[in-house]
Amino acid sequence: MLQDRAREGAESIPLCSHPVKRGRGRPGLPFVLIHMLLAAVGIYSVLSYAVRRRVREIGIRMALGAQVGDVVQMVVLEGMKPTLLGVAIGLAGALALGRVLASVIFGVSSRDLATFGTVAVMTTAVGLLASILPALRAARVDPMKTLRDE
Repeated sequence: MLQDRAREGAESIPLCSHPVKRGRGRPGLPFVLIHMLLAAVGIYSVLSYAVRRRVREIGIRMALGAQVGDVVQMVVLEGMKPTLLGVAIGLAGALALGRVLASVIFGVSSRDLATFGTVAVMTTAVGLLASILPALRAARVDPMKTLRDE
């Protein structure tokens, strides 16, 4: 009984006088934001360049009857193909190098499918959003101006 009282007393004595912060925060968040920004800027830049080079082709397609939705779909698919390929290669590499990653990334197991899935979905969404603006710009090509320039 005396030993139990001694344990209770020892448990109630604080080890330090200031509160200790629990949790580790989000140490990887800056890297995630940089990843998403680089992906968006890269996809947007490549697609904008491709659309500018293909203005004449897009104008001729529209003059021959292509609808705005067809042009938007064409450009978005052009942007999503490399995005999805990159996501697939990244997932395969992450799964293949899982044990090495587990020793570097703390708090994430080598087969953390939730994290891998979240990153894949976010990267795909960023690729889709980065593809939409050049696609809408391509849809605004004036077919008459393109044919006059021919």
